[in-house]
Amino acid sequence: MNSAAPVRYCLPVLLWTACSAALAQGSYPVKPVRIVTAAVGGASDFTARMLAQGLGASLGQQFIVDNRGGANGVIAAQMVAKAPPDGYNLLLFTSPIWLLPLLQDNVPYDPVRDFAPIAVTDSSPSVLVVHPSLPVKSVRDLIALAKARPGELNYSRASAGGASHLSAELFKSMAGVNFVPVPYKGGGPALLAVLGGEAELTFASAGSVSAPLKMNRVRALAVTTAEPSRLFPGVPTIAAAGLPGFEAVLVNGFFAPNATPPAIVNALSQEVAQFLRKPDVMERFFATGMEAVGSTPAALETMVKSDIAKWGRLIRSAEIRID
Repeated sequence: MNSAAPVRYCLPVLLWTACSAALAQGSYPVKPVRIVTAAVGGASDFTARMLAQGLGASLGQQFIVDNRGGANGVIAAQMVAKAPPDGYNLLLFTSPIWLLPLLQDNVPYDPVRDFAPIAVTDSSPSVLVVHPSLPVKSVRDLIALAKARPGELNYSRASAGGASHLSAELFKSMAGVNFVPVPYKGGGPALLAVLGGEAELTFASAGSVSAPLKMNRVRALAVTTAEPSRLFPGVPTIAAAGLPGFEAVLVNGFFAPNATPPAIVNALSQEVAQFLRKPDVMERFFATGMEAVGSTPAALETMVKSDIAKWGRLIRSAEIRID
C-alpha cells in the first residue's frame, strides 16, 4: 500500500548513457533472467509478464516469469533475497513484501536491508463501494450513517493486512467510525459479498469493480488515490470527499537482491521506465485497472520506507496480525 503517489522520475542522461554502454558491452545479461512474482492471474503476475516481454525485447535475452505464490509473499521474497546479487533473479511484488514484517513474527528477510530497489512499476487505486440499498451517496453520508449506527455496518475484506483491509481500517481511524470486518478468502469473494448484500461496503480493486459499477450493482463513493483517478472519471477521492489526507494505493515494486551492482540496477530501472512509457503498454495497463509508472530506484526506496512508517502506525494501533 503506497502512502504517497508514485512520482515518474527519470535517471539523468549521463547516468543512463553509462548504463547503456555497460549493457551494450555484453556484461549483462548474458543468460536468462528470472522474475519471481506472485501466483498466476493477479496484478503482479500481469506486470511481471509485461516486463518480461519488454525487457526481453530491449535487452536481447530471455526474461522468465517464476510464479511463487503462498505464505503471503515469503516464498518469493526469500528466494530472491538469498539469490546471488548478479541481476539474474529479480522480484516483482506488491506491498505485502514490505509490510509483512509488521504483521507477523519471524519473517525471514528484511524488506529494506535485503533488497535493492529498481522501480515502482505501476499503481492502482481501490474504490470504496456500497450496496445500492444503503442510503448513502457520498463519503460524508457514509460517515454520518456509521456514527448513527455504530457497529452495525459490515465491510467485507480479503486477507488480513491486504489492501481492502488496511484501506478500511485507515478509513475507520480517520473518520472515527466502527465498521465490522467480515473476512473472505480473496478480493473477488469480498466484492461478491457486497453484490449479494452480505456486507454493506468494501474497498474493491480497480480491476474487479469496473463491470459491477457499469451494471449499477454497486455504488462508488470515492477512490483511494490522493488525486482523482483517470480510471474512474467523475468519482471523487476520499480525501476530497470528507477525509483530507486519506490515501491508500496498491503498487508493484521491482527489486533485485541487495548488493546487486548499481550499474545493473540503474540500467534495469531505465529500461523499465522506457518500456512503461510506451502508449500501447500504458493502454494495456489501463485496461486492467492499473496505471503504468516507472520510477527511479530512489523513488521506490523512499516509498517503501514511507509505507512502513505510515502503515506500521495503523497496524499497531488497530492490532492487525497474521497468525
